Amino acid sequence: MTELSRDEQDLARFGYKQELKRSLGVFSSFAVAFSYISPSTGIFALFFLGLTTVGGVFIWSWPLVAAGQLIVALGFAELSSHYPVAGSVFQWTKYLAGKSYSWFTGWIYLFAGVLTVASVCATLPVALIPAFNNMGWNLANTPNNQRWIAAITLALITIMNIFGVRLVALVNNTGVLFEILGMVVFAFVVALFHRHQSAGVIFHTQGTTLTGGTFLVAMFMALYVIYGFDTASTLSEETKSPRTEAPKAVIGSVIGAFVIGGIFLYAMLLGIPDMHTAIKDGWGPAQIIDANFGNAFSTVFLLVVSAAIFVCCLSIMTSTVRLCFGMSRDDALPASKQLSWVHPRLHTPVGSCIAVGVLAFIPMLQYAGAGIIAIAATGMIYLAYFIGNIALMRARLRGWPKAAAPFALGRWGIPLNALALAWGGGMLINFAWPRVATNPRPSELPGTLNFHWAWLNHKPVFWTVVIVIALVGAVYFALVQRAKPAHVQAPEGEMPPAVTVS
Repeated sequence: MTELSRDEQDLARFGYKQELKRSLGVFSSFAVAFSYISPSTGIFALFFLGLTTVGGVFIWSWPLVAAGQLIVALGFAELSSHYPVAGSVFQWTKYLAGKSYSWFTGWIYLFAGVLTVASVCATLPVALIPAFNNMGWNLANTPNNQRWIAAITLALITIMNIFGVRLVALVNNTGVLFEILGMVVFAFVVALFHRHQSAGVIFHTQGTTLTGGTFLVAMFMALYVIYGFDTASTLSEETKSPRTEAPKAVIGSVIGAFVIGGIFLYAMLLGIPDMHTAIKDGWGPAQIIDANFGNAFSTVFLLVVSAAIFVCCLSIMTSTVRLCFGMSRDDALPASKQLSWVHPRLHTPVGSCIAVGVLAFIPMLQYAGAGIIAIAATGMIYLAYFIGNIALMRARLRGWPKAAAPFALGRWGIPLNALALAWGGGMLINFAWPRVATNPRPSELPGTLNFHWAWLNHKPVFWTVVIVIALVGAVYFALVQRAKPAHVQAPEGEMPPAVTVS
């Protein structure tokens, strides 16, 4: 029996037949997860926030967030080894906690993914427009032009996802290699030949105020970067030997992003010519590169970052489409039949690709920029992870796992799970805290965002988005989903006792 047929047989034990094309190896699986994290994307977008808040000290938020997210990733790696099916957190909670719990988890995670797609598409023009202008295009960096580029990007990644995971994997693999090499090369060139700060820059606030509260604000760059590592498990039905390879990719993507991103961050701090000017004007990597090199080198840097952001958009879209497909295959979404249809030649869920693309376009109708969209997107991702970890802890306390799997935490499962809950809960409070820098009210950002209701404009953005999505989901679940039978089938020993499937 071949390895591929074993994978198909394994999937059938969960009640699903092989429809997606199983063609991803371990590097492709890692590359999709790494490009979802995409350290260059988040660092390019939010470096200024950390720098202007606590100076060079903000770099210490990077290992702290990486450690917290690695703890979460270890639990998710074990789950991906037990449940090699498309849908990540939705599927895991379905087997661990039952239909109702998993439906709400999946609903929150689906819209978190949609918002993340929109936020990263909105990040691309921030790098691409300056690159075009360096090449003589003279394109105004206005919100309207940013919106057009974001919308075109969204259309392109939607089409590419329709045409199959092999195309996505080819672009992802190439993009990840360029991102890793580009970040390392730029970092070493800056550190070796354009160093303006001492090695101890990471211990100085440069006149900013360091408190617990300001450090929590400075963490938002790292928080925005290091998530999405579960993408490797979301693509389990397209991965060869997913029980073995997906856990490696989940953990490897976090470690890889931490190392590459950490090198780049340190080099950027070393390369700032005038720290007080950089803090005052809110410099990011583009300004640092521009201050040290000529137009040509700066343009190459912006193009490398633009390519990394595009690949990041593609990967996030791929992950969100697979979640949409996984839920609709269980008849858990409106128009599930259309969303779960897989093209017989392309082996892709075309309806889910189009649906995610359309939903991700909605925030662009009233364009508020990448930063505002990212607030809701990142917070909701962490909420979905936290809900998933609650289900995992409850299952562990009931004796899960009973069945063996290639990747297992063993006796470390419960303590690591407890740490993941403490970390996730603390960061959720951080996301929800009302402050202008990270969870503003629209009334505090005139001309940027308007909900067209004065009362709502005085509520923090993250609160509004979460409550609206949860309420719409609750109404839909009560009216439609509650009466539907659950699709919960798993091999013997893969479900904890006393799980309510309906």
